[in-house]
Amino acid sequence: MGSTTQAVELVDVLVVGGGPVGLITAFQLARNLPKSSHRIKIIEKQPKSSQDQYGRAITLFPRSSEMLDQLGLAEQLAQQCFACRSTVNYDKDGNESPGRGWSFMENMKDTKWDFALVLRQKYQEEIFRNALAKEGVELEAPWELKSIEVLEGVGMGGYRVITGLENPQTREKRVVKCRYLIGADGGRSFVRRALDIPFDGSSSEDKWVRVDGVIETDLPKPRTYCAIESPTHGNVLWAALDHGATRIGYAFTAERQKAYKVFDEKAAVKEAIASVKPFSLKFKQVDWWTVYVVGQRIARSFFVNDCIFLAGDACHTHSSGAAQGMNTGMHDAVNLGWKLSLVLQGLAKPDILHTYEAERLPNVRRLINYDKDISRLMTMQLPEEWTGDPNADPNIVLGQVMAEAATFSSGLGIFYEPDTYLNFDQSSGLSSVQSGQRAPDVSLQKPATFEATRLQTETPNVARFYVIIFAGDVAVTKSQLAAFTDAVASLQWLFNSATPISWLSIFDGPGGPSAYETLGGMPFGRVFYDENHSAHERYGIAANKGAVFVLRPDGWVGTVTEMGANGGSALEKYFKRFLVLRGDAKL
Repeated sequence: MGSTTQAVELVDVLVVGGGPVGLITAFQLARNLPKSSHRIKIIEKQPKSSQDQYGRAITLFPRSSEMLDQLGLAEQLAQQCFACRSTVNYDKDGNESPGRGWSFMENMKDTKWDFALVLRQKYQEEIFRNALAKEGVELEAPWELKSIEVLEGVGMGGYRVITGLENPQTREKRVVKCRYLIGADGGRSFVRRALDIPFDGSSSEDKWVRVDGVIETDLPKPRTYCAIESPTHGNVLWAALDHGATRIGYAFTAERQKAYKVFDEKAAVKEAIASVKPFSLKFKQVDWWTVYVVGQRIARSFFVNDCIFLAGDACHTHSSGAAQGMNTGMHDAVNLGWKLSLVLQGLAKPDILHTYEAERLPNVRRLINYDKDISRLMTMQLPEEWTGDPNADPNIVLGQVMAEAATFSSGLGIFYEPDTYLNFDQSSGLSSVQSGQRAPDVSLQKPATFEATRLQTETPNVARFYVIIFAGDVAVTKSQLAAFTDAVASLQWLFNSATPISWLSIFDGPGGPSAYETLGGMPFGRVFYDENHSAHERYGIAANKGAVFVLRPDGWVGTVTEMGANGGSALEKYFKRFLVLRGDAKL
């Protein structure tokens, strides 16, 4: 571990990897934790000149954009992105074939972010780095993790991890001791390998090529998410990019590979031109290109030794066929960020950290299974488990598979299984939105000014839970609301400023001159009106009953309960499972 006289740097969390997943994880911790008492460090082994290269991931789907919006970052992405709402699919002869390929992207509704946010990783990382720096944490590069030691006998939450770092340029060495280590260091993760965590899965024989640049073409609809059904290069990806650029992606079959002793940029461009026939293509400039082997792998564990996490490509890799890589990593980062923030503040029990793997792993498995089918179909092969017509057209099957997985791909349908902990079912028939599901974003109206707002705007992800009282028609539900008020009155900890819980009340119908007069007393928390009843309808809540929702910090529903005498005990049963309750406070 180096010289015994070498100074040891103490940090709460060391994040390894300066890509989007590492940056978003570090950003949440830096923003949520008091700077006077907590220290976050993030390192990246590549110098900035390499880190800022073009290429890599490009697409954020709606749920990822929503999560970044709740972190206050999506608006900056929207300023630079190519907002893609149009798709087109061409057959081998250049004729449009509706309903195939990426057509599901035109029906990503139920969200303000109803488009694919296309912005190359280079630009996303710059936005995330700047946001992190404003929170007082700078990405340190180039620094490479060289060793990890977990100390036995140090309790959970103590400084259990000793790491050795080295600057690959100057060969300077440092020792960092941390409470938690997060490996967001990509598919070849040093953290995963150093801890001997198996990476289960396989690589295929298939290779794919991606080329980004500025082009000229006669393709009729070039500024879209487009698929071209090439008989020689598989299902070709044509993606309009930010700053006027375009990405071409194609299967580089074994047959095509035989023509090249050396496959370089010139060859990649030549094959790209061939892949989009019968359309013409000319690269005015090439920003980036790559060739890679298609495969799918999952780490056997995402959380080990009660102190080390894996996130993003470090714990799951797959093809870029479904454009899910960065999105899945974002889900990892957001799921982990608020949980670790609350544990480090002493507001949540450390057991909550085990829900990271429990929640993320099933969704990663769903993606891997989906990706296996997608990657084979894009290479003009039917899925391995295919039991249909053996002569089926892979292009048609691909369209069907992508359509079936539409809500998963958009992220809006991603859910966490009901359990007895964070996603706790306590209602029957109260609403159509249940625990473990995404809390739909709905339009609301502020009191007095009647200014329009949205639920996600009013529930930012700052590592706090939100108790949302859908009060229904208050003229009808006053007795239920009064019973609920009485039920929670004795639970003083629910209103303690040290408890990470905020309250919102939503009244069904247009706003009046005073929320106090509408209710006949003081409401819980901030008040909003559901002017056209759309919020209650979207949640499937009867206006004569109402309901109480708990929204997790990441925007998923934690639990749902009745707005009545049993509401208080239901909230107590939910929160006491995982929160550390301190002190007392009056209503």
